[in-house]
Amino acid sequence: MGSCFKPRADCARTSFEYRHLEIPLIPCAGADVREYLVQPCSLLAFLSCCLASSLCSRQTVHQCQVLLMPPSNLTSSIPATFVLAGIPGMEKLHVWLSIPFCSMYLAALLGNGVLLLVVRAEQSLHQPMYLLLCMLAAADLMLSTTTVPKMLALFWFHAGEISFGACLTQMFFLHFSFSAESVILLAMAFDRFVAICHPLRYAAVLTPMTVVKVGLVALLRSFCIIFPCVFLLRRLPFCGHSLIPHTYCEHMGIARLACADISANVLYGLAVPFAAIVLDVALIAASYILILLALFRLPSRTARSRAFNTCISHVCVIFLFYIPAFFTVLTHRFGGEIPRHVHILLANLYVLFPPLLNPIVYGVRTRQIREKVVKVLVCPTTHRLQE
Repeated sequence: MGSCFKPRADCARTSFEYRHLEIPLIPCAGADVREYLVQPCSLLAFLSCCLASSLCSRQTVHQCQVLLMPPSNLTSSIPATFVLAGIPGMEKLHVWLSIPFCSMYLAALLGNGVLLLVVRAEQSLHQPMYLLLCMLAAADLMLSTTTVPKMLALFWFHAGEISFGACLTQMFFLHFSFSAESVILLAMAFDRFVAICHPLRYAAVLTPMTVVKVGLVALLRSFCIIFPCVFLLRRLPFCGHSLIPHTYCEHMGIARLACADISANVLYGLAVPFAAIVLDVALIAASYILILLALFRLPSRTARSRAFNTCISHVCVIFLFYIPAFFTVLTHRFGGEIPRHVHILLANLYVLFPPLLNPIVYGVRTRQIREKVVKVLVCPTTHRLQE
């Protein structure tokens, strides 16, 4: 190694390519750097050359470390934080957009909170239909609260940073609440099916214990479907990519930042949850087909009208939930020509519209809830005296 590492008076920088990386080094006396690399030098000689070059640049040391780093370490880089960019192209409108989003969120909190309060306070509403409605309200609150507060912090205070763990947690509860709400809507369709097609067996089939089991099934199925997404994301390398062009973390939005093959994420994220939701929709459609057939067999037009009115609220909620969700998912994956800001606006409305409108639909369409809301909130003194 004698003459190879003697410092030259004209210590000029030269660059060479090694593994397709551009790394600056100080050439040594007696041999050109390129010729030196072509020769079968030992690892110790290469490290010594990197050490000599570090006297001129800190960046060189870092690049030499990356150069000598095993491939497994290069692929395990996970950013400490992600940065939510909000709505690309509409950054100047973030403050104005926050006004309707905040208003809808507060209205959703108020509506679902009042619904939960009224059903809890009124013993006459402790029936399967209203208990399932409370479960739907709780899922709506989880869906909106998981995403909207962070979105508003981003719009108001430019607080776009979110840790990797917090981002995965937000992603999990977002998709978890969506899946749980789908199961609850299926259970509500079954409730209407039994009430209309088998009214004499309703009390025996839809017991409080049955409602508890429905809730456990919703939680367990949602957990089993969504939890693997966390591991699918944790295995990916991100190579320093940390900017998420969205207002919240969702599965494919995070996966697309990875610098590796994400076909497993695409297949699982599209096939398994989508198949579960499609199965729920198919069973709901089958329930309502049987309900319609039973309604047409009723002899009295008044009876048909009353039975149909009991289903209208649930049908409205189904459309409010599934249509924006399917439209958002399909356009996000296949609508390449749709502008990105339209995708994100639709995704934001998807987490706000169902929680906002569900209590309004049930409050307007269901007479028992309207009466109990007035009784509990407008005339609380009379309500206490009657108790």
